[in-house]
Amino acid sequence: MATRKREAPPPAQARAGMKKDLPEQFRDYRHVWVFIELERGQVHPVSFELLGEGRRLADQLGVQLAAIILGPPGESTWHAVAEAFAYDADLVYLVEEPLLTDYRNEPFTKALTDLVAAYKPEILLLGATTLGRDLAGSVATTLLTGLTADCTGLDVDADGSLAATRPTFGGSLLCTIYTLNCRPQMATVRPRVMRMPQRSNKPIGRIIRHDWRMCEEEIVTKVVDFLSDGQSENANLAYADVVVAGGLGLGAAENLRLIKDLARTIGGDYGCSRPLVQKGWMPADRQIGQTGKTIRPKLYIAAGISGAVQHRVGVEGADLIVAINTDPNAPIFDFAHLAVVADAVSFLPALTDAFIRRLAPANRLKLVN
Repeated sequence: MATRKREAPPPAQARAGMKKDLPEQFRDYRHVWVFIELERGQVHPVSFELLGEGRRLADQLGVQLAAIILGPPGESTWHAVAEAFAYDADLVYLVEEPLLTDYRNEPFTKALTDLVAAYKPEILLLGATTLGRDLAGSVATTLLTGLTADCTGLDVDADGSLAATRPTFGGSLLCTIYTLNCRPQMATVRPRVMRMPQRSNKPIGRIIRHDWRMCEEEIVTKVVDFLSDGQSENANLAYADVVVAGGLGLGAAENLRLIKDLARTIGGDYGCSRPLVQKGWMPADRQIGQTGKTIRPKLYIAAGISGAVQHRVGVEGADLIVAINTDPNAPIFDFAHLAVVADAVSFLPALTDAFIRRLAPANRLKLVN
């Protein structure tokens, strides 16, 4: 019987070649934009972290870095403008409107999409906060462009494309995503993923005021009340200087007291890896990793955590990582600064006792003398 020879599939179109197909209406899009998240007079720190990253990308592309500020008329909005320049923005696009006092998806989406249509940025970055995720998805859908969410790395490729890296397949792999044929190229980045840049005394520079109007009657959502995060009892691991976390290597839920004791002794907070939340041993606000909190403490102690990619991307910004695991080949030892091959259940009490003795008032006096 004659067999039919299968034809080889045509070669995949190269990414550089695909970029040449950018539609005409997008070819004059330039500059890097960072959305400044302003809520009740407070700028979310992720906005400053993104300005630092945006500065690097803008310098690579040879374009300007712009901050986008949407807020009500008043002192708090102007303070955000001043801070944007202090964190090295070249210019600020400003929309001042009473309807933007509190975040609502409809007016913020309309204001931001109008700005994009008028001034044409090439890259638009937002924080992957509750507000930022809601706004970014809505804006990307309205503009019919691509959005890479929860990025752990941003770069500019040789051909000038934004290379946005994020974990995928449940956190087991890292992939780099490109938006080739649409503009702007959008990405969200979680708090504490990027390093906080140095603040300067740079004076207020160029401000472009955008005249934008919307009627309250056009907005379906109404603000009934406002509850600040300060009233929440949830953990705030993202901004803790010292974090102790436990994983499946602790063996049982009752052994979580060991990481809590150590955290309390050294003045830190405590968390866990994803499997412990899945088992119901800890609440979700204590989870550290790509699907939990991203942290950047001065000291991170991981007890009984294997250190898969999903966890690694949430902690590798820490200044010092101490890992405790019985498996000398555990992935966490590949990026930990100090590795302790030991049973965490036995080692943690000894470590806590050592800290207690070291931090005891009598010992402090001896060290001073």
